[in-house]
Amino acid sequence: MSTSHNPTHHAHDETDHAPHSDDHDHHHHSPTPPSASKGAWRRISFALLLVAFAIAAACLVQVRSGEAEVITRFGNPVRVLLEPGLAWHLPAPFELSTPVDLRLRTTSSGLQDVGTKDGLRIIVQAYVVWQVKSDKDDVQRFMRAVQNQPDEAARQLRTFVGSALEATASGYNLSSLVNTDASKVQIPLFEAKLREQISQSLLDTYGVRVVQVGIERLTLPVVTLSATVDRMRAERETIATQRTAEGKRQASQITSEAQKEARIITADATVKAANIEAKSLVEAASIYGKAHAQAPQLYDMLRSLDTLSGIINKNTHLVLRTDAAPFSALIDGPNTFLSPNTPNSQEVKKP
Repeated sequence: MSTSHNPTHHAHDETDHAPHSDDHDHHHHSPTPPSASKGAWRRISFALLLVAFAIAAACLVQVRSGEAEVITRFGNPVRVLLEPGLAWHLPAPFELSTPVDLRLRTTSSGLQDVGTKDGLRIIVQAYVVWQVKSDKDDVQRFMRAVQNQPDEAARQLRTFVGSALEATASGYNLSSLVNTDASKVQIPLFEAKLREQISQSLLDTYGVRVVQVGIERLTLPVVTLSATVDRMRAERETIATQRTAEGKRQASQITSEAQKEARIITADATVKAANIEAKSLVEAASIYGKAHAQAPQLYDMLRSLDTLSGIINKNTHLVLRTDAAPFSALIDGPNTFLSPNTPNSQEVKKP
């Protein structure tokens, strides 16, 4: 029958098809074309280039102006880069770079209650302008002290300044810091002393350079203010008393000198007046002598009138005889004093 299974025939068929199957497998595993091989190498080269570029970028560090770069190896600073530009370091995690800001910073001490040399209290606030010094050792010192944290550095600086304010204020009296006389105020000297107190310590401890120190605010507590007002009032009263006493002394000296000069001038005037009077008396006597020699009766009459003018004024009341000299001249007129031989006697008429 045609449908019967013939094992011998099946085995022969498998033997006949085996070489054909080998030819088919040889056709599917042929060598890779050259173009495909070149594309693979290009991709590998590009990947290697990217890796090399990444490694190079990881090894480069840029130093910016106003900053320093600290290269740390496993957390330990090994070198400091200060010059702006690009520099090399080992890739992470072997070496890392940390920027340190070298620009100026300002920190305020806050209000501090400190005592003065004369035992009074003041409230003072100071400010400090500082920066990390551009020096390799100082930059590393700053890194080790505050782990490159400017806020922590500012906090510790405030502690330093507060202690320095207490020490500096103890060397000054209150009148040297608060005074109505500007020439007595020593604030600039106080600021210089305060800077001297903190500069070296901050540099040695933190690698920080102090650029400027100033007093931002200075005021007085209520108790100190009352004591200061009382002291200033007492000082003003003392000054007023001293100036009043000095004025009186100078006034007394001026008065004494004026009186002395007045006495001298009066004495000189008296002497001169006496000399002038003496000369006038001599001249008057000479004139009187000449007048008496020329007209004795007229001379007597004039002398009588002079006597009357010397002893009688507007407040004088006299009751005297009129027929006696010298009042007879008022009744008799000048004829009683003129003799007939007197020149011009004919011209004198009795009223």
